Amino acid sequence: MAIDAELRAAVPGHYGVHDQQAVDTIRVLAMDAVQAANSGHPGTAMALAPLTHVLFSRIMNFDPSDPTWFDRDRFVLSAGHASILLYSMLYLNGFGLELDDIKSFRKLGSKTPGHPERGHTAGVEVTTGPLGQGISNAVGMALAEANQRARFGADLCSHYTFAIVSDGDLMEGISHEAASFAGHLGLGRLVVVYDDNHITIDGATELALTDDAGKRFEAYGWHVMEVGEIANDMPALEKAIRDAMAVTDKPSLIRLRSHIGYPSPNKTDTSAAHGSPLGADEIALTKAAMGVSTEPFAVPDGLVETYRENAQRARSLVQDWKGRLQADSEQAIAFRQLVSGELASGWDSDLPTFATGAMSATREASGECFNALAPKIPSLIGGGADLTGNTGTMLKGLGTFSSATPEGRLVHFGVREHAMAGVMNGMAAHGGALPVGGTFFVFSDYMRGAVRVSAISDLKVVFSWTHDSLGVGEDGPTHQPIEQLASLRAMPGLRLIRPADGNEVAAAWRVIIGAESGPTGLVLGRQKVPTLPGTDTLARNGVAKGAYVLVPSAKNEPDIVLVGTGSEVQHCVKAAEMLAAEGFSAQVVSMPSWDLFDEQDDEYIDTVFPAQVPVVACEAGTSFGWERFADLAVTVDTWGASGPGEQLMEEYGINADSVFEAALLLLEDE
Repeated sequence: MAIDAELRAAVPGHYGVHDQQAVDTIRVLAMDAVQAANSGHPGTAMALAPLTHVLFSRIMNFDPSDPTWFDRDRFVLSAGHASILLYSMLYLNGFGLELDDIKSFRKLGSKTPGHPERGHTAGVEVTTGPLGQGISNAVGMALAEANQRARFGADLCSHYTFAIVSDGDLMEGISHEAASFAGHLGLGRLVVVYDDNHITIDGATELALTDDAGKRFEAYGWHVMEVGEIANDMPALEKAIRDAMAVTDKPSLIRLRSHIGYPSPNKTDTSAAHGSPLGADEIALTKAAMGVSTEPFAVPDGLVETYRENAQRARSLVQDWKGRLQADSEQAIAFRQLVSGELASGWDSDLPTFATGAMSATREASGECFNALAPKIPSLIGGGADLTGNTGTMLKGLGTFSSATPEGRLVHFGVREHAMAGVMNGMAAHGGALPVGGTFFVFSDYMRGAVRVSAISDLKVVFSWTHDSLGVGEDGPTHQPIEQLASLRAMPGLRLIRPADGNEVAAAWRVIIGAESGPTGLVLGRQKVPTLPGTDTLARNGVAKGAYVLVPSAKNEPDIVLVGTGSEVQHCVKAAEMLAAEGFSAQVVSMPSWDLFDEQDDEYIDTVFPAQVPVVACEAGTSFGWERFADLAVTVDTWGASGPGEQLMEEYGINADSVFEAALLLLEDE
């Protein structure tokens, strides 16, 4: 029996005094926590108290004593500014928050930060601060669930993803991309409630928004329910949610007309209830209207105990699921490996080795690695933003994910770069998925909001960014990344790797798969580059350290160090040969990852960059940041042009001659 059969068959039941007490308590906590912090958003939490009470007490399957139980229903508060709403539910249900944590809302070091943060508070599935990210995460969770259910069976994976979104979420462009994608895929276990409260911080939504969200989502292929004025009608809310859950061939949007700040006598339906405390006087009036205690943070006797007892309702389902997970069937064994993230013995044995001198583009080498790993690593899933073939993300022989074939592991994200990254975050947060997504490196700009959330959340995702330099050529400066390497290196928590050849690419994939967590950006080239001497033996350990000596000096101490990344390492190798002809001994360093190099100890760093030895760097991007390592940098500090890639490299001086001349300048100054 599928794990949710018992509870999913329920119909709206009796709602009584206990339910209204719970709703009133959520509203009290929202008002008082924001007032105590003198910061926050009380109005949405007050308006949606009945909805979340219904979701957490009647609808969703979860186990507060095991918050990461894999087959739990997922809840995403895309309207993350209303975080006190989620914290109230986590407190009442016994996820580890207590009343003192609610009182510490938005205070430094508390478990209740201003916006929900994954990994910081038990029960928070995703980090939702920037609007629009949450709905794309929810799409990713629903995609992962559908894929794993199709591959391993409903007895092991069969749950729903619920999300609450605001008008701000739906105004953000990423929500349009994500909604279109979800509708195309027919993700039937995704239920999104649109809190249509008609209020933004600036005032009425009509100041900037007059489109019809229902018609828009219908056009995307969603099942849309216009439920109107039922925000305080708990039986009607439960029925609407269950009706949405019964639609299995498309995602559902429930458009709920709520009243922000309800039941505040003077601030309901005003922007004053949105992003500011209600104020002591208005809170007193509101509590009087509700007929509850005027004491701050008052919780009725016995409510928490009753609530937490009810939260154990899915415990038997959890135990039954865990029993099925431990079965000896092939499916159960494979699913255990997926859930645990355990790597099979020899998982990397099929990674290719590239022969010295062979010419290949690093994007092509990455595609070979992706396809070598996927059969042995069941969590690998992904594709490209309409660029699967171009970005090395064309997964072969494992099927294409679609509404008809949800078991497929090749995902066609379409031209939706920002949503692709947000969806990947949701897939990773769901668990059992190591998502890979590819596009041209310059379009990382379109993904940046979601990439930043990846890094903040420490989510294990892989961004395959290709066409990494002026080598894009005829496409011109709009497609040629200049500042992207520097800007992404400035992002904490993002592991950025720009390999020099195929062997460094294979080593980079070993780093990615072996990493415990965190996002990786693979920066890969379009143009073919030679496989450099020594990378077949040195790259595996060298890439893991971020930088390594590829060509040692002929002397005990080199006269100069030449350091490059990606396709420019070959120029450093050639320039070293040119310097040798002039009587100078150069040490060539390949530096695929500043991030990994920063993790090394001083002793190792000194072997790569010996003290007092001048350094020349070469990279087909801006010089910004290279002053950390180099005395002189051969780089590009202007926009490119349209023309054949090889000609552009010569035009902008990204070649061995420029590295050689820069080295001579430094040596002459010695």
